[in-house]
Amino acid sequence: MLVIIGSVVVIGAVFGGFLMAGGTLAVLIQPSEFVVIGGAALGSMLISTPLPVLKGIGSQLGAAMGAGLTKGDYQDLLALLYQVFKQVQQGGAMSLETHFDEPEKSAILSKYPKFLKWHEALDFLADSVKVITVGGIAPHDLDALLDEDFKAHHEEALKPAAALTKIGDALPGLGIVAAVLGIVITMGHIDAPPAEIGHHVGAALVGTFLGILLSYGFLQPIAGTLEARVNSDGAYFICIKAGLLATYKGNPPAIAIEFARRVLPHEVRPSFADTEKFCKAAASGAAPANLAQAA
Repeated sequence: MLVIIGSVVVIGAVFGGFLMAGGTLAVLIQPSEFVVIGGAALGSMLISTPLPVLKGIGSQLGAAMGAGLTKGDYQDLLALLYQVFKQVQQGGAMSLETHFDEPEKSAILSKYPKFLKWHEALDFLADSVKVITVGGIAPHDLDALLDEDFKAHHEEALKPAAALTKIGDALPGLGIVAAVLGIVITMGHIDAPPAEIGHHVGAALVGTFLGILLSYGFLQPIAGTLEARVNSDGAYFICIKAGLLATYKGNPPAIAIEFARRVLPHEVRPSFADTEKFCKAAASGAAPANLAQAA
């Protein structure tokens, strides 16, 4: 939502100020400049960006329009992890195999449909649990393994933002290309009346204007939003990692959950009392706190 609001503010400020100064919006309507800049930017993106990253840009742009992970999502995660750790305490690590072989049929995981739909988070937890069930790995080695897994996921998730940043950096230059082409056209009408020459020069300058505006007013901020969202969502994986490591080191479920809770940012971190309350409620079979929203 903030992306939309911010875009409206940019458009309103730029074009509103232009009108206040006595400008006419009609002179900014130069379809040829849009074709040159937009087409060149799109072509540059296709040349420089692999297909998986292009798909990632689309999916992340859609996600950026939403609110992102909420405090309720993290409450659900802590409740889920508490039940997983409780299962380890009662039946041993091997008892988790049936839950993660078919997560959608698990008595624990099936209560959290939003988690199941986030395949990266599910895979991170499931693969880590499977390593633990195999056994024979030292805690510090498990820590390093989880770090490498998270690093690989994080770097891949940041690629769409990096691709948009590169195109944003190129847009002012593409605006200059459009402006130079406009000047070339102007030179072909050098013997025309001053009003006509002025029209061609103005059209050429619109190209530079569009390149700079699209870069610094839209693409660069959107790329920053995608990067910030990826970094914010990383806390979800770090939470899983902290809880798993604490459990693997032999801590009881309540203490392992406290390790997981303490790594969360303050704006989404539930209190100790609230965490204890909804974890015990979830273990007793109550519906997850965020189940209605997830459905």
